[in-house]
Amino acid sequence: EKDKELKINWKRVATTSLFGFGFVGPVGHYWYEVLDRCIRFRLRLRPYSFRFVATKVAVDGFIFGPLDLLVFFTYMGFSAGKSVPQIKEDVKRDFVPALILEGGLWPIVQVANFRYIPVRYQLLYVNMFCLLDSCFLSWIEQQEDAPWKQWLNSLIHSKEKKDE
Repeated sequence: EKDKELKINWKRVATTSLFGFGFVGPVGHYWYEVLDRCIRFRLRLRPYSFRFVATKVAVDGFIFGPLDLLVFFTYMGFSAGKSVPQIKEDVKRDFVPALILEGGLWPIVQVANFRYIPVRYQLLYVNMFCLLDSCFLSWIEQQEDAPWKQWLNSLIHSKEKKDE
């Protein structure tokens, strides 16, 4: 194993970069503008107050976070030439573990973003973390049916069975 070189899969780098340029960039630009306006003017919360920041973090985490993951895993499946049933299985396998793990990181990133960064620079700030996040999501996808993913998914499914 010491002799193994780090080999970069440039096709995968290009594919995830296109996701950032084609989805995260354009959608994120409008998302942060609209999110700020809605919370500032519709909910009439004082900018940069605790409630303002907490509301933005919550809305971002419950709407944009899951949407981003769903689009990412779907896009990566199609770009790899997978069929729709295969993509559905991959999303089913990868979505919950990614959502749980990212749910612990992104709120921290977003608190700083929404509290200290002007709206016009929020996407730039987030994109710095998106570089790391893309690597992380790519790693999650490559783990396929890793035991830790099965365990996280079993937590959700065991809770559903108890509710029935």
